[in-house]
Amino acid sequence: MRALMFGWEFPPQMSGGLGTVCKALTSHLSGQGIDILFVMPCVNGNRPVSPHFRLIGANEIALSNSVVHLYERLSPETLKLLRIDSLLQPYDTLESYSLHVRTLARRIQEYQAAQQGRGERLALHGGYGRDLLEEVRRYAIIGSVLGLQETFDIIHAHDWITFPAAIEAKRVSGRPMICHVHATEFDRTGEHPNQEIYDIERYGLEQADRIIAVSHRTREMLIARYGLPPDKIAVIHNAVSKEKQLERDQIKKGFSEQLVLFLGRVTLQKGPDYFVEAARLVLQALPHVRFVMAGTGDMLPRLIERVAAYRLQKAFHFTGFLQGREVEQIYAMSDLYVMPSVSEPFGVTPFEAMLYHVPTIVSKQSGIAEVLQSAIKVDFWDIQMLAAKIIQVLSDSTFSRELVRRGAAELEQVSWDSAAGHCRRLYEELCRP
Repeated sequence: MRALMFGWEFPPQMSGGLGTVCKALTSHLSGQGIDILFVMPCVNGNRPVSPHFRLIGANEIALSNSVVHLYERLSPETLKLLRIDSLLQPYDTLESYSLHVRTLARRIQEYQAAQQGRGERLALHGGYGRDLLEEVRRYAIIGSVLGLQETFDIIHAHDWITFPAAIEAKRVSGRPMICHVHATEFDRTGEHPNQEIYDIERYGLEQADRIIAVSHRTREMLIARYGLPPDKIAVIHNAVSKEKQLERDQIKKGFSEQLVLFLGRVTLQKGPDYFVEAARLVLQALPHVRFVMAGTGDMLPRLIERVAAYRLQKAFHFTGFLQGREVEQIYAMSDLYVMPSVSEPFGVTPFEAMLYHVPTIVSKQSGIAEVLQSAIKVDFWDIQMLAAKIIQVLSDSTFSRELVRRGAAELEQVSWDSAAGHCRRLYEELCRP
């Protein structure tokens, strides 16, 4: 079976946890015999070498000049509405519908010139900048190209940014489409969704043949906020890759204080301000503790100012974005990991921390709380309780060791093979004649 998969991140090009999840899922799907063509906006650096996996950049696919110029003239309003017309028209007959299909095919035949290197390429950078909506619109063009050029059985799209490309691939190929929801617009923004993004997200979910939600919490949100039928949504929990290059005893902190870690995007969704407020309370009781906020995001400047206003500079560190070996090092240095997310569809970082024998505290508003039994769980808004639990873990070594022991035992039961198996069975169900 062959899958055409659209994603925005893949290691080493990372902006958050989505790339890590995509790498793990595709690796284990490939190991179960699924051939995957993974399409990113652009690819930099080394590419994985696997007989069942191919990674390409949408900016590598050449188009004829006329096609590029046609799309350049389209207004961004096209994306804003995102009502991709169906080929099926009122009162169509089999013959007239076939004519529509042949007409569309003739329009895109010129794409084949790209195979002889006679075309232009779309300028795609794959980031999350101010031109993201324009980037999504251009990326969608490649969906229609690959939908005609490639041979595949199913389309798999990760999050709203890839939904338009997947819809285009489905429209020209007739293959079934799965939308994989790692976060919704309500997770990212709370009660103030961007209407354009919400419209894209909802339209993609409506066009999908099936939807994968990373938690039951996400599934309930899709039903309540997007009006989707419950039987269309399958829940497949994330897991964690257990490969690591460092062990905890290989890292020396260089200081004697205990270290409490926040690692993630510094945005409303992740609750970094609650971490700062809890840190202030903890330091009143335990002055010899260090707090680390690892990540970047729109809230970072104001949180730096808040830490300065509280005069916590000596005990609080902002590392910026970490990746690869840096992430392993900070986990190995930590005595406690805290994920105080306001709205977290799943969140694999507690699993990652547990790999390095770090006790964890997670918010009850996270999807991982559904499956993680060995972590302490608190409401994200309950700063007093969060601070109290941090103090308990740091002060009670017996309690901390018990959390680590239970976490290690629990990790033994967590497997990407299992998650990939559920995904593969969903593929088979949709492709069954």
